[in-house]
Amino acid sequence: MNETKALFNNLKLLTEQDLPMPVLFIGHGSPLNAIEVNEFTRNWMELGKHLPAPKAILCISAHWETSGTRVTAMEVPKTIHDFGGFPDELFRFQYPAPGSPVFAEMTASEITNTHIESDFDWGLDHGSWSVLCRMFPLANIPAFQLSLDYTKPPQWHYDLAKELQFLRKKGVLIIGSGNMVHNLRLMRFNNQAYEWAAAFDLKLAELIKDGNHDAIINYHRFGSMADLSVPTNEHFLPLLYTLALQQKNEKIEFFNDKNVLASISMRSMVIY
Repeated sequence: MNETKALFNNLKLLTEQDLPMPVLFIGHGSPLNAIEVNEFTRNWMELGKHLPAPKAILCISAHWETSGTRVTAMEVPKTIHDFGGFPDELFRFQYPAPGSPVFAEMTASEITNTHIESDFDWGLDHGSWSVLCRMFPLANIPAFQLSLDYTKPPQWHYDLAKELQFLRKKGVLIIGSGNMVHNLRLMRFNNQAYEWAAAFDLKLAELIKDGNHDAIINYHRFGSMADLSVPTNEHFLPLLYTLALQQKNEKIEFFNDKNVLASISMRSMVIY
C-alpha cells in the first residue's frame, strides 16, 4: 500500500514537467468492477486523481478483436455491454464520454506500417469503460479505441504499438486493458492462485522489470505455465502495446499485483 501511495505522489509531480503522458496497463478483471468498490477499483480511482490531465484517452481493450486494425472515430461512442449473466444495474450503466475523431484520424494517418480503418460502429466496450468510469468518473475526457487484429502474431502488435508513441507527446493517455493471466475456464471461487498462474505472473513481473520484452513477446516459450495462463491471447496482447511504448530511462511501477478467482492476475502497471 505504501508503494502504491508513493507511485501516485510521483505521478502528481509529472504535471509540473514537460514529459510524455504515462502509459498504463490495467488488469481489468470482472465487469462488476465498474459498480463495486474494492481494493482494485479504489486504486483506479486514486490513479485517476494523480495522473496528468489527458487531452484524450486511447484504450486497447482485450474485448475488441477484428480482422485488420480499426480505430473508433465517432463523435459519441456508445457504451457496449459485451457480457452476460450480470446484474441489471451493470447493463443499465452508461459511460457517456465523447469520442475523439481528431485523434482517431491522426492515429490512422500517422501509422505507416499498417492500414488503420476508421470505425463508426463499435464504441467503448467493458474493457475500457469499466476502468475509465473509475479513473475519470465525470466522463468528460474524449475516449477512443484501437482494435486487436486477431490474425497477427504478438511481435506484430508490439511493432505497431511503437508507432503510437507520438500520441503520448500530444497529451493522449494510452491504456492497455486486459489481464496478464486470464483463464476463465479454470477459474474457481477463491483467491488462492494456481501454482502455474502465480509462477507466470511473477515471471512476467521479473521480465518487465528487467526490460526483457523479447521474452514477453515470445511467452509461449515458457511452456505449460504460459499455455495455461494465456490459453487465448486477447487479454495478453494489450500488455505488449503498453510495453512497446516504454522509452529509455522510464520507470515501471506495479500496483494491484494480486490474483483473483485462482486463474486471473489483476497486476497492473504504470510507465512514466
